[in-house]
Formats: sequence, C-alpha cells, structure tokens
Amino acid sequence: MENLLAHSFDYLSSYEPSKVRKGLRQVEGLLAQICLSKPKSTPDRRRSVIANEAQPVPKGLSELRDDPAFREFFKLQDGFQWNVAMRLVSCLEHLLGRGSNGTNDMLIVCTLDLIQGALLLHPPSRTLFARDIYMNLLLDLLDPINCPAIQSATLLTLVAALLDCPSNTRTFEDLDGLLTVTSLFKQRATSREVKLKLVEFLYFYLMPETPILSPGSGASASPPPLQRSPSKLSSRPMSQSSHASNGSKMIRDTRTTDEKQALLGRYLNNVEDLVEDLKETAPFGATVY
Repeated sequence: MENLLAHSFDYLSSYEPSKVRKGLRQVEGLLAQICLSKPKSTPDRRRSVIANEAQPVPKGLSELRDDPAFREFFKLQDGFQWNVAMRLVSCLEHLLGRGSNGTNDMLIVCTLDLIQGALLLHPPSRTLFARDIYMNLLLDLLDPINCPAIQSATLLTLVAALLDCPSNTRTFEDLDGLLTVTSLFKQRATSREVKLKLVEFLYFYLMPETPILSPGSGASASPPPLQRSPSKLSSRPMSQSSHASNGSKMIRDTRTTDEKQALLGRYLNNVEDLVEDLKETAPFGATVY
C-alpha cells in the first residue's frame, strides 16, 4: 500500500494534467478497493450472461471495520507521510492556481470527491480544515465564477470537513463562511442544482453540535482535533455545552441550533422557517434539540 501511495503522490504533485489525472485515479482505485466488495462468483454457464451486470457492492460498516486493508489504510493515515487528505488538499491548491478551463475544472471536481472519501474513511484527517488556509481554500471554490459542478462538489466536501468537528465549524464561521454561502444562494446566476445543495448545507449547519471530549480515558487512539489559540477562544461566547466536566475536557466550544440560527440570521431572512422544517422533517435522523 505504501508503494501505491508513493506513486500516486508523485503524480498528484505533477504540473502535467495527465499525470495528475493518473494520480487521482490511483487514489480512487485504492479507496474503491477498500470500500467495495468483489461481486460473488457465478456458475460458468451463467457468467457470460451477467458478466456486464456484476458490479462491486459497498461493504457494510461492520465489514469495513474488520477489513485488514481498511485497518492498514487507517493506520497509515495517522502519519504525515502517507496522509491522503493532505496530499489531495495540496493538489487542490496547485489546481486552483492554474486558471479555469474544462480539463482543470474536471480535475478539481475529482479531487474534491476524493477528499470527501478520505475524510469519511479517516475522520482525524478533518483536523486539516481547522486551519484557516485550508478552510479558505474551500470557500474560494464557492466563488460565483466557478462552475456549478465545482460549487456542488465543494459544498459536499464542506459537509465532510465539518461533520462532528466543532473546531472546523468555528473556523468556517470565523472566515465568514456563512456570508460566502448565503451570498452564493442569493446570486441570481447560481444554478438551481447548487441552490438545492446550499439549502441542504444550511440544514446540516443548523444541526446542534455534540461536544468533543479529550481522549483522557485512553479509549481512543485517534489524535485530538487541533485547538485554537486561547485569545480566539476567549473572544467568543461559549455555549453551555462547552464547559469541562469531571476531568473530561471539551476540546472545542460547541453551539446549539438556536445559537447558529442567530448567526445565520445576520445574512439570511426567515431562518426560523428552516429551523422549524429541520425539526419537523428530521432529514438527518432523530436528533435532540
């Protein structure tokens, strides 16, 4: 696995679009090999009939957890040298500096899709987006000059980056992420597909956050999320859920739906309607508000 990652990383750092594409395909192949099961074998007399229909199927979570390839991949991701998300983000930075054209836009979308997969397979990699430089990268991709495919892929990547990471959400807010998202929504030129994705993102954003506990009990081997400087923490009011509790420290301050509604209300009217709809429909499953 290390050899495959080394080759793909070399391609991702290339300035030739064809080599970058090859690196992205290698990473995609690796992630697919981890996430998908091979189709079951069939009798020879039927094999020719359904050969084109037999497709790999996604592995269940229990299968993935016990899969040796996934365990090896996860272990490698904990180190700087083999972290896929970091290399993909670096590749994304390079692509953004090459201007807008059909080939480059396609590479950006592919890179964003793979970043989503890397963040979902290895949640500790999400701590990358607690840093301003990387969060700004995603916000830049929501600029109205970018094509709808890039904007849609960026919104999905934002969800993967913010999922269960209050620290990343605070960075998103501090960098005027809400202004960026709502401004794109209000743009008349924004496509209908992107506007639907924006509404879905706002539903996701308004979800109440779960406080993250420091791993003091030794129950988790994953590294803790990155923390902000004390000056930034002290400059912002903290919600009730962010206090320390019986020796378990909260890594970051969290916000409730009401607190987020107040923030979003600065940029968008009728946010209370979104919140009511969120509570009634529960699009992300049962949630305590």
